[in-house]
Amino acid sequence: MWKMNEFKEEYSNDEWRDISAEFRRVKEHYLDHAGATLYSERQIQECYRDLSQNVYSNPHTSKTTEDFIDIVRYRILDHFNTDSSEYHVIFTSGTTASLKIVAETFDFSGENSQFRYLRDSHTSVLGMRELVGGAQINHIEKSELLSISEGQYEPLPHCDDSKSLLVFPAQCNFNGYKYPLDIIERFHSRKLPTEFKNSEWFVCVDAASFVATNYLNLQTFKPDFVCISFYKIFGYPTGLGALLVSKRAENVLKKRYYGGGTVKIAMSQLNFHEKRDCLHERFEDGTIPFLSILSLLHGFNTLKRLIPPKNGANTMQRISKHTFNLAKYLRDRLAAMKHPSGKDVIKLYADTDYSTPKSQGGIVNFNILHSNEMFVGFAEFSCMAAVCNILIRTGCFCNPGACQRHLELSNDVVREHFQAGHICGDSNDLINGIPTGSIRVSVGYMTGIADVNALINMIEKCYCPISKRYVDVEYISDGDKKNPAVSEENIKLEMICIYPVKSCGAFKIFDKWPVTSHGLQYDREWMIVTEKGVALTQKTNTKMCLITPSIDQKEGKMTLHFPEMESICVELKVESDQIMQDLSLCKSKVCGDQIQGYDCGEEVAQWLERALDTPGVRLIRKNSEEKRFFRKNGTNGTNGINTEYSEISLTNQAQFLLINSTSVSWLMDKVKDWEYEENRDVLLAGVVDRFRGNIVIKSSKCLEEANWKVLKIGPILFKVDGQCTRCQMICIDQATGEKTTEPLRTIAKEFKGKIKFGIYLSLHNNNLTNSNVLSCTDRIEVIEKATEEHIL
Repeated sequence: MWKMNEFKEEYSNDEWRDISAEFRRVKEHYLDHAGATLYSERQIQECYRDLSQNVYSNPHTSKTTEDFIDIVRYRILDHFNTDSSEYHVIFTSGTTASLKIVAETFDFSGENSQFRYLRDSHTSVLGMRELVGGAQINHIEKSELLSISEGQYEPLPHCDDSKSLLVFPAQCNFNGYKYPLDIIERFHSRKLPTEFKNSEWFVCVDAASFVATNYLNLQTFKPDFVCISFYKIFGYPTGLGALLVSKRAENVLKKRYYGGGTVKIAMSQLNFHEKRDCLHERFEDGTIPFLSILSLLHGFNTLKRLIPPKNGANTMQRISKHTFNLAKYLRDRLAAMKHPSGKDVIKLYADTDYSTPKSQGGIVNFNILHSNEMFVGFAEFSCMAAVCNILIRTGCFCNPGACQRHLELSNDVVREHFQAGHICGDSNDLINGIPTGSIRVSVGYMTGIADVNALINMIEKCYCPISKRYVDVEYISDGDKKNPAVSEENIKLEMICIYPVKSCGAFKIFDKWPVTSHGLQYDREWMIVTEKGVALTQKTNTKMCLITPSIDQKEGKMTLHFPEMESICVELKVESDQIMQDLSLCKSKVCGDQIQGYDCGEEVAQWLERALDTPGVRLIRKNSEEKRFFRKNGTNGTNGINTEYSEISLTNQAQFLLINSTSVSWLMDKVKDWEYEENRDVLLAGVVDRFRGNIVIKSSKCLEEANWKVLKIGPILFKVDGQCTRCQMICIDQATGEKTTEPLRTIAKEFKGKIKFGIYLSLHNNNLTNSNVLSCTDRIEVIEKATEEHIL
């Protein structure tokens, strides 16, 4: 049994009390601090107080504002134990912009100029290759860089006028490995292998990940360029970073463009200008974000207030120790997890044994293994984490080099994954059983042991059961003689469901309903948006499932119901002239598409506020004059791309979603947490509701819908657009709004990591008959099935 006292606590009880008081809004177990850390509530209050009590004008106008900004520059340099006699501070939009400035302006004009970068670098470093002109470009492997740090080399002979640049991260954002910063002095003194000869070397450190939770002492280590982002340290403000430039390197940056405030003189009729003398004044084009810059002072104050220096350690050294202790605790717990067979549950991607914070930061990177040593897809894990209220990052974290090295992906395999459709940031987590990315836990100064334990408990619950991990499923194919041919006699349409308000409850129809060119009439024509105009979903407010609509076509009204509240009606028909005159037009987004709609009024908005206990929400109806289309790509008979478009309403993807209750019943039997002796039909209906299908059928065999390509319901022909990839929405009980880990966990287990269930349909060639009605008494015929077995 693991003992809790093996976690070494850095903070006192009083310090934890103060930290907790300033992060009361955080309800999730937030474990993505390498992506962005969290800001303190008092920090934001101090920013507001400062701005509301003072007037700060443009620093090009106000000497006072300019002086305040210089104070911030001094504070930044002091944070890194240096001053303006050694470094300049150039404000940028972040680390990426800082790296770009170095790449664009570094003097690579020499005959022997080189650009070297660590293979395990952020994508923003790789992008520098496009800007370094005629320099020789080569990457350095981790082992090669470490050998330079550890090796004994005589100084290379005096070089010519060529200047070269090395770029590497102080801390790997993939797994938290800290690179030895004494490498910097090796390059400055030219104590290097002969391949680095004939050039003077400068060093650029990507410090974004490192400075978030570690102390960068620029008196001890003196890189020529340091690139940082402040939201990684303070959480706020975003879009602000800095490039620190040493005095040694200030003359190797040759800037060409000039903007407002960067010149002493510029003439319009003559091509003449002269740049300012001070480095940061030459590089900060236009008006810098001075209000955001001033707010940095409150970030520094917050860190020092909450984590004061103690026992000879400064604030950042204490934060480094705290985050390391958490990471070590998590790493050790994960490494100890075993399946009943004794096989590992976790595949760790680490470059240290987490024995010392000198070489390891507060990041743990891993993948999960089934008992048969097959990988769990990170997309499945993300959904399970969301259900358990854990916010965590998955993928390759914009570090393709480290991802390739640790996942042992060759260049050929990466290209194959790309050709198979995988791109950065998508949910293609497993291709032929090979992971395309991993899971990253990163902790911050306010992360507590409870956050880490929540993740540990989730993994133990979801991925360490004693039972068999996979159950073989037989899929129907045309060549399978054991299964009878599908016919209309053994497939019945049980009900039709529409969801008039996106992400709210269903209106169930057991007779017939009109079909339009974009799907079932009134399906997802309305949506609820926040006061900022962002669409609200059950993922963020599970109470939405308790809002159940009913539609009376004769009366022309939609009625919204909510437990223990009076219902409210919304008119179905609104004249176009009324929209223009009386109703306010508004815009929002659904799945990346900009949506124009109109506000349904104050009365229903107030009703929704009370129901959802969320201020500022509005009910928006999609403007019927604007068409929205879903693009379906498929390879045609040649080597081109055949693009089809289906008109859709506010759905995420397709016009219709078909669910087979027989398949749902099969799934229920696989979920071990769902035990029942009576009322199976009631439970089945509730589980069917979780999948939010439009067309609910019952066939004689489970999962056979996975092989359908074309089907006909009554007079209407439908084309299958593929299987529906499920998310954590199916883990919300639509009758209560409660979250569970099922059935998502079982779907992933049964289908080898693929979290797909149900099939998307669209009108085949947009065919509609004169009746344009779908009826529960309609005959269902499968016109075409797949020639190969479909794996769910």
